[in-house]
Amino acid sequence: MTKYVYEFADGNKEMKDLLGGKGANLAEMANMGLPVPPGFTITSDACRGYLATGHVPDGMWAEVADHLRGLEMRARRSLGDVRDPLLLSVRSGGKFSMPGMMETVLDIGLNDATVAGLAARSGDERFAWDSYRRLIQMFGKTVRGIDDAAFAGVLDDLKSRRSAAADIDLSAADLRELVEAYKKVYRDHVSDDFPQAPHDQLNQAVEAVFASWNAPRAALYRRQERIPNDLGTAVNVMMMVYGNLGSDSGTGVAFTRDPATGARGIYGDYLSNAQGEDVVAGIRNAVPLDDLATLNPSCFAQLTRHMATLEKHYRDLCDIEFTIERGKLWMLQTRVGKRTAAAAFIIATQLVDEDLIDLDEALSRVNGAQLAQLMFPSFVDSTDIPVLATGVAASPGAAVGRVTFDSARAAERAANGERVILVRRETNPDDLPGIVAAQGVLTSHGGKTSHAAVVARGMGRTCVCGADSLDIDADGGVFRVGDKTVSDGDIISIDGTNGKIYLGEVPVQDSQVVAYFETGLVGGALVAAVHRLLNHADGKRRLGVRANADTVDDALRSRRFGAAGIGLCRTEHMFLGDRRQLVEALILAEDTAARQSALDALLPLQRTDFEGILTAADGQPVTIRLIDPPLHEFLPSLEELAVRVALAEERGIDVDHDSRLLAAVRRMHEENPMLGLRGVRLGLMVPGLFAMQVRAIAEAAASVAAAGGDPHPEIMVPLVGSVLELEAVRDEALAVLAGVPGAPTTPIGTMIEVPRAAMTAGRIAQVAEFFSFGTNDLTQMGWGFSRDDVEGAFFPRYLALGIFDRSPFESIDIEGIGRLIQIAVADGRAARDDLQIGVCGEHGGDPDSVHFFHKCGFDYVSCSPFRLPVARLEAGRAAVIAAGSDSR
Repeated sequence: MTKYVYEFADGNKEMKDLLGGKGANLAEMANMGLPVPPGFTITSDACRGYLATGHVPDGMWAEVADHLRGLEMRARRSLGDVRDPLLLSVRSGGKFSMPGMMETVLDIGLNDATVAGLAARSGDERFAWDSYRRLIQMFGKTVRGIDDAAFAGVLDDLKSRRSAAADIDLSAADLRELVEAYKKVYRDHVSDDFPQAPHDQLNQAVEAVFASWNAPRAALYRRQERIPNDLGTAVNVMMMVYGNLGSDSGTGVAFTRDPATGARGIYGDYLSNAQGEDVVAGIRNAVPLDDLATLNPSCFAQLTRHMATLEKHYRDLCDIEFTIERGKLWMLQTRVGKRTAAAAFIIATQLVDEDLIDLDEALSRVNGAQLAQLMFPSFVDSTDIPVLATGVAASPGAAVGRVTFDSARAAERAANGERVILVRRETNPDDLPGIVAAQGVLTSHGGKTSHAAVVARGMGRTCVCGADSLDIDADGGVFRVGDKTVSDGDIISIDGTNGKIYLGEVPVQDSQVVAYFETGLVGGALVAAVHRLLNHADGKRRLGVRANADTVDDALRSRRFGAAGIGLCRTEHMFLGDRRQLVEALILAEDTAARQSALDALLPLQRTDFEGILTAADGQPVTIRLIDPPLHEFLPSLEELAVRVALAEERGIDVDHDSRLLAAVRRMHEENPMLGLRGVRLGLMVPGLFAMQVRAIAEAAASVAAAGGDPHPEIMVPLVGSVLELEAVRDEALAVLAGVPGAPTTPIGTMIEVPRAAMTAGRIAQVAEFFSFGTNDLTQMGWGFSRDDVEGAFFPRYLALGIFDRSPFESIDIEGIGRLIQIAVADGRAARDDLQIGVCGEHGGDPDSVHFFHKCGFDYVSCSPFRLPVARLEAGRAAVIAAGSDSR
C-alpha cells in the first residue's frame, strides 16, 4: 500500500519529490539533531490523489490519526484537551519554494473550551485569545475563502475604538471581543459556525492546503517560474511553538549570507513577542537579526551555531525560520535561500574558495537569466533629483515607472505598454499579478524577508521595502512623505541597491557587467565572479557561440562579448535606406541591360559591406545569408503609392517613374508576404541577384586576404524547401567563386526554416555543407501563426489557459518544433557526417533552448550581441549538467 504520511525523522533532504522542500528539510534538520518541533508530513502523492478525485486517498486519514497519536505522545499533550491542549500548525510545502502561494493555518485545536486551557498553561490570557482570533481569521480565509478584508475591517474598527496603534496594544478583553466578532464574520459569510471540533479543523485545513495548489495565484506563480502543474504539494503538520509569549519570545528569519549582495555574515530580521507570520507580512517592522545578540545572547549563540552547521551541510546559502518560545530556540524551516542575481554569482565563487564546492558545481548554481539581469542598466551615481525617501534595499536594480496602488491596475497598465511601480503598504500573495507586471515594488512596511522582497528577488524585480516615512492612502490614490504628495500616475524611480526613492525619472547607466564585457577590465567582487564563472563555462562548453551581426559595429561588439564568429549576417538590412532606390531600379528593370546596371551599382556597395564585417571578424567564420526579405519591405506601400500617383496626375505632375513602380507593386503585391516571394525564391526569380552578392562576398574576402587578413566567409541560402532550389543556387555560386582570384574556400549551406526542409534534410545535406536553423520562421510555419500578428492577439489568453507556459518564440517548442529539428539533425548527419549544424534564430540566446541544442549535438548557437554572455554561460552549464547526468 502507498504510504501517505512520514514522521520528520523518516525522511531526508533528498525526498523533495515526495515530502516537498519544506518537509524534506524539516526531516534533514531533525536527523541532524537540531531543535525541530515534533510533527509529520503528508506526501504530495496524497495531494495528487486529492486533486485527481476530489477526495483524499483511501487510508490517508487512518495514517494521519496514527501519526497524530505519536505526536501527542512526544508533545505530552492531546489535541482537544481542555486543560493543556496540543495545538498544531498546518503548512504547505511543494517541491519548489513558492513564497506565499500556498496557505497556512496556525493554532489548529483552539475552540471555546481549549482557549481557557491555553490561557491557564501559558499564564497569559491575552496570548490565548490572540491565538484564537488568528486561527479563526486564517481558517476563514484559507479553508472557507472569506476575504481577509472582512476580518481586517473588524480589527481596524476595534483598534480605532480602543485608540490602539497596533494589535499588541489590545487587551485580553479586547481580543475576547474580537474573537466573537470574528466568529460572526465567519458565520455571516459561510452560513455556518466556526468548527469547534479540533480534529475537524485539522482535516479541513489539510484538504484546503491540497486544494490551494490550483488557486489562481498559485497557477500564475507556477507559469511565471515554469514549475510543473502536476507536482502537487505536501502538507506539514507540526506542534505549535510561540514567539508571542512575551519579551523573552520572538520570531525571525535568518540568512547565512546576505541574499541581496552575497556578503558573508549573519543577515535577517527579528521581531520580539510575535509570530512568524508577522515578520513575513511586514505588519510590524522588525529589527536586524544582530540585535538578538543583545536581546537574548544564549539563543543568538545557539542560532549562529545552527546556521553555520546548516550552511556547511547544505553547502549553500541557507534561509532559516526560527521561533524563540520563552527562551527556547526552535528551528521551524530551512531551505537553500533565494538570492539576487549578483549574490548568486558572488556566493558561488565564495563557496569554491571555501572548498565547499568545485567550479563545475558553482557554474551549475548560476544561470543565464541571472546573468541577463546583471546586464540591466542602473541609475547614475550622481543625480540632481533629490531623494524623496529611503527604505530597505530588498532587491537590486533600477526601476522607473508610474505609481500604481492596485495590483490589477498595475497589470492593466503594463499590458498597455506603460512602466509602473506597484506601491503598497505591504504585499500579499494576491498582489502577484501586479508584481509580475511592474518594473519594481515599493512598500512602506516589511524588510528583506517580507513577501514583497522574497517574491521580487525571485523574479528579478527591483524592490524597496519598509519605507516607513511613506504614508500610503491606496484608496485615495496618493502617498505622502512629509509635505510632499505623490499621486497615482506620477513617475517615481526606485533603487533596489540602496533603497532610495526619487520623485521623477532618474537617468540610468549601463551595468558594471556590461562595462566589463565592453572593456575586459575586471574590478569588484561581482565582475570578478562573473569573469571567473564565464571563463570556466567557456572551458567546459562544447557548443560554439556566434553572433547575429549585420554591421561592423555589431561585429566588433560581438568579439568583445566573446563571440567565436558571426552565425548570421543578414544582407537584406544592407539594401534599405538610400540603397532602396537601387532595389527599385532592379525591380523596375524591363530588360537584361537595365537589370545588370542596377546590379552593377549594388556590387561595390555590397563588397564594401562585406570587407568591413570580414575584417572585424578576422580569423573567425562569418555566415552570410543571401538576401531574404519579404519583397514588400523594399517597396513603397501600395496604398500610399496609389494615392501619390493619383494626386500627382490630378495636378499634372510627371508620374512616369511612380506609375511604373505602382504597376510593379500591384503585380508583386502579396496577401501574405512572409510566405511569398522571398529568400531563395527571390534569388531564382531575379536573375543575377544572388550571383552579385556571391561575387561581392568573394571579392571582399580576396581583398581582405590580400591585405593580410584571415577571412572565413560562409554563404547561406535562405528559405530552401527543396534540394533542387539549393542545387540551382549552389551551381551558380560555385561558378562565381571560381572566377574570383584569391577568394578563399567558401562553404555553401542553407537555413533550415521551412518544415519541408526539416523533413527532407537528408537529401538537402547531400548538397549543403552546413545547416543553420532559422527557428523564428520554423516556429511560425510550424505553428501556422505569425509572431508579429498573434503575440498581442491571443498569446495572453493561451498563457492564461495553460496552452502555453511561455511563448514558443521565446523558448523552443521542444515537443513540436524541436521534433522537426531532431529529425533534420539525424537525417542530415546520416547523409553527411561532417555536416556543421548551428542555429541563428534568437532561440540561440535562450537558456533553455541552448540546453536543447546541446543535447541535439549542434556545433554552435548564434544570437544577438547582448545575449552572447548568456549563451556562453548556458552552453558551459549544459556541458556540466550533461556530464553530471552521464556520471550518474
